[in-house]
Amino acid sequence: MYVERPPTADLAGRLACVWHQVSEADATQLVVPDACVDLIWGPEGLFVAGPDTGPMPTPMTSGDTFVGIRFRPGAVGAFFGVPLQELRDQRVRLSDLPSLSDERVEVFDLPSPREERVGVFDLPSPREERIGVADLRALSDERLGAPDLPSLSDQPARVSDFPPFHDQPDFSSLHDRRVRVPDLPSLRGAEAGSRGRLDAMLAAVRGRLAHGVPADPAGAAIAGALRTGRTVGEVAWDLGFSERQLHRRSLAAFGYAPKILQRVVRFQRALTLARAGVPLAEVAVTAGYADQAHLSHDVKRLSGVSMRHLVSPAG
Repeated sequence: MYVERPPTADLAGRLACVWHQVSEADATQLVVPDACVDLIWGPEGLFVAGPDTGPMPTPMTSGDTFVGIRFRPGAVGAFFGVPLQELRDQRVRLSDLPSLSDERVEVFDLPSPREERVGVFDLPSPREERIGVADLRALSDERLGAPDLPSLSDQPARVSDFPPFHDQPDFSSLHDRRVRVPDLPSLRGAEAGSRGRLDAMLAAVRGRLAHGVPADPAGAAIAGALRTGRTVGEVAWDLGFSERQLHRRSLAAFGYAPKILQRVVRFQRALTLARAGVPLAEVAVTAGYADQAHLSHDVKRLSGVSMRHLVSPAG
């Protein structure tokens, strides 16, 4: 069973969704590229799923439970303290991210454990509590105000519409925080349920974003323009970048070079259309492929299976 829900309003500019999955049988879950980065709490603890460039088959055992927070494409910025290209096609424990494993973040008003009510997605309203990544380490027994992004749009914006942003996020501000991390007896109960884990993860994300972890405000416009099928050169011109600038900003915001990003976001657009029942020939034209054969080739390269397999109920 897999269910996803939108994030609370205060995080909607950075997060695509929160999700919950429970494996009902021993199986292999096929994960396909979507230009997103996820923070996940699974049976082995907390880890980061970086931006993928190909299929990622994930073995799951019956009863395995995963809770995840998915960042919007281009909205991660320096959140995880490392360049995104270092996370590409990787599943990395938070303990292996050096800037997070040594971090000390202030904690305010630790939430009390709550019983499971309607379900993991019966989310509380935003509060002022801030839980650091160090606290999530304690929970999982691991060492574990950015501006709103514009909506994905087929109408490209000009670079003059965006405030200045460095081609590479500044990670220096994420180090050398010397603030206490108290004992967490009141939070140990969060280990018992998915709801408690999600609450702790969301509070940690709020706390880290409150310390200032910007994302490139041009990120969504870059992805939106590339997914229409226009060439990289045309997109750079439309947005007011040189191709070299577009390459640097794409790599910093997504972990992908523009060509790979284009392939991924175009594939996701095609997948959405196909799942809505649009005939594949029409999907190819609408999503910007040269023809249906081009669509089929790209889908197989990115997912390892055919589009018909992906849109089937079992897919």
